[in-house]
Amino acid sequence: MKYDELIQLYFERSNALQWYWNIYIIVIGGLVAFSSFRPRRDLLKTALVTVLYCMFAYKNLDAIHDVTVQRFATLELIKESKQSSPDAPDVNKRVAEVLEPTLVLATPDYDGPFGVRNFHIYCDLLTIAMLWVMEFHRKKEG
Repeated sequence: MKYDELIQLYFERSNALQWYWNIYIIVIGGLVAFSSFRPRRDLLKTALVTVLYCMFAYKNLDAIHDVTVQRFATLELIKESKQSSPDAPDVNKRVAEVLEPTLVLATPDYDGPFGVRNFHIYCDLLTIAMLWVMEFHRKKEG
């Protein structure tokens, strides 16, 4: 691949990553809305929604991880392509000098409290807690 194609691929993967996070936030918002509009307790529905949300969150985190790893690989290829073509035009060299330092990656690994996985899991646990707190603050049936 050419340098400009690699840059395009990098930003396509970045857009995909942003979409996965957007879908995640929309689903959480939908759960909050669903939960807040129910007037009566229904433990079975809440349990089912919790299980379905956990399944969604697991697959969403998996997709976020995959796209993040793809971004890392693309950035590595970008850096290698600059080094492997010494006769590349000066424009590519200048683009590389200016653009590459701005290509910052969120780590897909699980280091620290604010890694991608840990952040996702914290949000998942808070969402599940919110579902159940709202459930137990509803009026009992009958």
